[in-house]
Amino acid sequence: MKETLRYLAGIAGPSGYGSRSTAEQVTEDCSSLFSSPLTAIITGATSGIGAETARVLAKRGVRVVIPARDLKKAVEVKEGIQKESPEAEIILFEIDLSSLASVQRFCHEFLALGLPLNILINNAGVYSKNLEFSEDKIEMTFATNYLGNL
Repeated sequence: MKETLRYLAGIAGPSGYGSRSTAEQVTEDCSSLFSSPLTAIITGATSGIGAETARVLAKRGVRVVIPARDLKKAVEVKEGIQKESPEAEIILFEIDLSSLASVQRFCHEFLALGLPLNILINNAGVYSKNLEFSEDKIEMTFATNYLGNL
C-alpha cells in the first residue's frame, strides 16, 4: 500500500522514475547504448500513447515502423516527428489489424525490408459496444485486439 501511494504521488522508486516521469526522461540515457540503429514497430501510433512513444523513440535514434489503418493520420504523425527530429527514420505501412490477410501482407512487406525487429509495441486496440464482425467473420474487438497482434 505504501509503495502504491508513493507511486501515485509521483515519488521516484528504486529505478529513479515515478508516475510523473516522462518518456523523454526514461529514455534519456538509452541512445548511447547501441552502436547500430534499432528498429521498433509500434501499432496504434497515430494518436495518444502510441504517437508519443514513436516520437520519443525516433528522437533517441530508433527507426520507427508505424503500421496504421489510417495512412493520412500516420503521415501527420511522421511529419510532426520529423519537424522535431529531422534525421528520424519513420516507415509507414497500411494495415487493418482486424484482417488476417492485412496482417499477413504487412508481415511480408516488413520482412522484405530486411530490417531487424528489436522492439515490438502492440498498442493498437478497439472497443465497440455494438456487435461487429471483421472481414474474416470474427468479432471485431477480438479480431483486432487479440488475433491481429499474434
